[in-house]
Amino acid sequence: MDRNKRQQTTQHKIKRQNSILIPGGKRDEGENDKQTLIREIKEELSVDIMPDSINYMGTYNAQADDHKKGIIVKMTCYTAEYSGDLATANEIEEMKWIDYNDYDKISYVDKVIFDHLHFQNRI
Repeated sequence: MDRNKRQQTTQHKIKRQNSILIPGGKRDEGENDKQTLIREIKEELSVDIMPDSINYMGTYNAQADDHKKGIIVKMTCYTAEYSGDLATANEIEEMKWIDYNDYDKISYVDKVIFDHLHFQNRI
């Protein structure tokens, strides 16, 4: 988050994939959204989410990239504060801060999310 202006988001590139994606992943059995968020961000970006700072942002649906038409991806998003230094980990190949100017480089569902954030003047 840019504390002086508007929020930004970090995106990452997964090894063996061509698309740039917002960090996250699927639930493990028995996990809720917050537990999944905390685990996935630690695994992918090497930082600790502050659980009390987690806020629901929205749920978004769009055509899944690189899949046949009609395959829809659903992404539930949260904002949160973190502690530690961001660093790539596990399957993450690259990480960078992006904003609305990078719209043409992101996945379909990320475009839906970015449109929402842009409409709210958050990016």
